[in-house]
Amino acid sequence: MERLADRGMTRREWLALTAGACATLALRSPLLAAISEAKLIQREIPATGEKLPIIGVQFRNSIKQDPAALKNVVRTLIDNGGRFVDTMHQSMPGVEDMTVRVVTDLGVREKLFLGLRAHPPGPLQTDGALVRQQIDGLLKKLATPKLDLVQLPSHAAPGLLAELKRAKEDGSVRYIAVTTIVNERHGEIESLMRNEPIDFIGVHYSMDNVKAAEKLLPLAQERKIGVIAYFPFGVGALFQRAGSTPLPEWAAEFDAKTWAQFFLKYVVSHPAVTLVRAGTTQPAHMLDNIGGGIGRLPDEATRKRMLDLVNSWPMPKRPAGPGKP
Repeated sequence: MERLADRGMTRREWLALTAGACATLALRSPLLAAISEAKLIQREIPATGEKLPIIGVQFRNSIKQDPAALKNVVRTLIDNGGRFVDTMHQSMPGVEDMTVRVVTDLGVREKLFLGLRAHPPGPLQTDGALVRQQIDGLLKKLATPKLDLVQLPSHAAPGLLAELKRAKEDGSVRYIAVTTIVNERHGEIESLMRNEPIDFIGVHYSMDNVKAAEKLLPLAQERKIGVIAYFPFGVGALFQRAGSTPLPEWAAEFDAKTWAQFFLKYVVSHPAVTLVRAGTTQPAHMLDNIGGGIGRLPDEATRKRMLDLVNSWPMPKRPAGPGKP
């Protein structure tokens, strides 16, 4: 078991190793022991100083999943010190419905920091009143007086953001964010960061997409805006590109024992990143991801070495889907 952990496991090997144990996660491996004894890194929300554990989750393709399995993912997150669960998915509104169902069934709303959508399902609307309806509906579904974080796409009509700001002023929303997963929309995000009182941005940031680090992440530090890093495993390509390549021995210098932790620690180690949203519907993967937010982090020289390694790998023949299974 130690040899597998030391050389680094592929995602498939890790899942095979933990097969049958997802419900209880009662494993005795050194890797799981190290995770259970450590604490997740916490980062401050720049606007308020509130601290949050850096690793979070989104249920990608959750509408196809058994809710019981997703409940085990949430339990794993909470049991290992995590709080952030994100429902933001523009093309699959069922992700939000399933997440709300799981959270309410478990009765763990108060233990989580939930990221939610400001716009109704379907095409983006221009009527700010629909944002208010969306917020009121979520308050009712979650049986809560306020929502933690509500997110709006960067290209939404100005009236939607105005309504979201009013919801923050009246106390029904704690934090607001503007988001994009498209590099070509970074200009929109930059303009909003400079001109609107937003608390977070949400952007795609991973080892195969570092564009956000050029302007947006430094600007977030300058403007005291939090950053949610989407798709830390790339658009499905990083695991594919790694393939059966063994994890380099020097990954032990920053406590990475799997490729997932290697990819996550690169993202986590950027000082502007407040939260990382790693999509999964597997409890074993959730536990593996937790390991990416504990222990030592790579310094700048090591980050460059990590990026050089990934950039030396050939690109996959076919694009893969976002996140991981």
